[in-house]
Amino acid sequence: MSRILVIDDERSIRNTLKDILEYEKYEVDLAEDGNKGLEMIRAGEYDIVLCDIKMPGLDGIEVLERMVVLAPDTPVVMISGHGNIDTAVDSIKKGAYDYIEKPLDLNRLLITIRNAMDKSTLVTETKILKKKVSKKYEIVGESEAISEILDMADKVAPTDARVLITGANGSGKELVARRIHEQSNRASGPFVEVNCAAIPSELIESELFGHEKGAFTSAVKQRLGKFEQANGGTLFLDEIGDMSLSAQAKVLRALQENVISRVGGDKHIKVDVRVVAATNKNLSVEIENHNFREDLYHRLSVILIKVPALNERLEDIPLLANHFIQQICNEYGMPVKTITENAIAELQKINWTGNIREFRNVIERLIILCNNEITEADVLKFAAPLK
Repeated sequence: MSRILVIDDERSIRNTLKDILEYEKYEVDLAEDGNKGLEMIRAGEYDIVLCDIKMPGLDGIEVLERMVVLAPDTPVVMISGHGNIDTAVDSIKKGAYDYIEKPLDLNRLLITIRNAMDKSTLVTETKILKKKVSKKYEIVGESEAISEILDMADKVAPTDARVLITGANGSGKELVARRIHEQSNRASGPFVEVNCAAIPSELIESELFGHEKGAFTSAVKQRLGKFEQANGGTLFLDEIGDMSLSAQAKVLRALQENVISRVGGDKHIKVDVRVVAATNKNLSVEIENHNFREDLYHRLSVILIKVPALNERLEDIPLLANHFIQQICNEYGMPVKTITENAIAELQKINWTGNIREFRNVIERLIILCNNEITEADVLKFAAPLK
């Protein structure tokens, strides 16, 4: 049952609202002034607060301002018999969900409450989904190698310094990039990923910078590129070692000037983007072979982070195994399976050329093919790497 708090200094208004809302199957608490209302908000959670504006002592606007800190996700509907347009606008600016004048229109009140409930539900669902997404991209491990990576990522995250992440395929470079974004001041902005190796060289510029209508044969309408989509957030350029030299030149200009131009356009567009790049290639060799611009390398590599291969942190395998077992069993909606110590020891003997990606696939295979307990024999039978 949804909980509503009514804060009003008029007893008759409080009691009338309580009767109406309880008839509509809401659980209702009452407070006769602002201080009492704030006490009740501190003591318990409410789905909606209805708050009068004109009250002795702490008025409704002051209650609203304090609620923004105490319970930022709880919708507040302001009610007043002495209001005007300026009061309503002021309330909304300070965070109120809506404003209703007295005498209260019952139908409007109930519709407002219903809409506020929908908003409250969406906020809760969004938080749950964000936690699930965050859990999906969690970096698991307690080895010295991983601890150093996490420490470096957390130190650089609050800055706008560019980061170049290196490491083998499947080692978790994207996870490090996401952690930097989530711990940064840009966490509320977008995280936009571009796989430079997956986009043909003739399309990479359009993908990154967008294009104007008619810029080329298939450009039937204007398209925003990844730099514009990531404005105010983080742009993750994965496998940047595979980017064409012409695209590298444009990326270098964008990093130098924080300005881009769409393909087929001459308008200069300001962008506010933090760039994090990753590659599995040795860029020093690529520079010597004239496949990668040295000036772009120096622009990107303010901070260098090398992600260790799984073979370099075998002590993390017990944690990783249990993490993926829990995650995959939850995804499949099955009871969580267990794994024996001997099975773990056998997993630590494998040469993990595919790193974390290969390891997760093997755990998923074991979950599908094994009984409730994954044993050493199961690992020997089903976990053989590609030969």
